[in-house]
Amino acid sequence: MNHLYDKNFTCPICDKKHISKKVRSKFIKSISHDSDFCTHYESVDTNPLLYYVNVCPTCGYASSEEFSNYFKPGTKDQIETKIWKHWHGKSYGEKRTVDLAINTYKLAIYTGLLKKETPIVIAGLYLRLAWIYRTLLVDELQEKRFMKLALEQYKDSYSVGDYIGKDLSELRLLYIIGELYSRIGYFEQAIKYFSLVVQHKNRTFETRMVENASNRWFEIREMQKSKKTAMS
Repeated sequence: MNHLYDKNFTCPICDKKHISKKVRSKFIKSISHDSDFCTHYESVDTNPLLYYVNVCPTCGYASSEEFSNYFKPGTKDQIETKIWKHWHGKSYGEKRTVDLAINTYKLAIYTGLLKKETPIVIAGLYLRLAWIYRTLLVDELQEKRFMKLALEQYKDSYSVGDYIGKDLSELRLLYIIGELYSRIGYFEQAIKYFSLVVQHKNRTFETRMVENASNRWFEIREMQKSKKTAMS
């Protein structure tokens, strides 16, 4: 059985039907996980990150399944003018290389910004793109670039509360903000957010996340102590 299957979509911009590949769950095999929830998969061919974004071949509208069905006034016109008008019918509906997948993410981010999609959705695109650069290309410069962009969107999400009702709890959101600060080298800010996790009112309901935050807080403190000792 092929590890990919076709999923049907109807584009909300041009109303055309199209397909996008997805990886069958039975073929998805993870080998490790990073502290920011990034999963390392056994095979590039069965890495679901490559197929996270759906792109309409007719008009170029790109989205993840987290995109809402609502379009603010004028945003459809923006997408038609800035994407569809310049689209040349490129299809991403078949097996994807890493480079093709990266193109789909960048197009979805551009689409999402034109659509004025919520920060929590845009953040997810930036972070997954950072994971691709980390796990499949080992490109630290680009990885950090997109982690920084994800961080800003997650902070905006926390400010406006658009994460409420999503799969990401407030405690988990605070943790990922702290983790991203840590990964880009802003350790004091990371400690601040890890502390918010440890002291959160819902800490008894998400004990594993609290434990992760506590461990990361301790690791950073130990690293800072070691640096001070080495300098002295």
